Amino acid sequence: MGLRDPLPADMVARRLESSGWKGGTEQISRTYDVAYDTAIRIVAEIGEAAIELEHRPDIDIRWDRLRIVMTTHTAGDVVTELDFLLAERIDQIVRDHA
Repeated sequence: MGLRDPLPADMVARRLESSGWKGGTEQISRTYDVAYDTAIRIVAEIGEAAIELEHRPDIDIRWDRLRIVMTTHTAGDVVTELDFLLAERIDQIVRDHA
């Protein structure tokens, strides 16, 4: 299975169970409780990872939280392995800033 192949619902559900991310076959999302200044630094690193993986998450920064939403637009707005790959990278970036 390729990075941009749609994942079946049961596989998405299994991957979400222990990940801290929420969603389904159309998108996954996660909200991190971080201060604005920290979120800005995190987003800069997420941008680097996104460029490297050629993937584009939606990012929402608020004064006390950061929300990431992902779907693979190039696969028809469905969740793929690419989404989970970037999700793991984002989780590590956030942990590095904790």
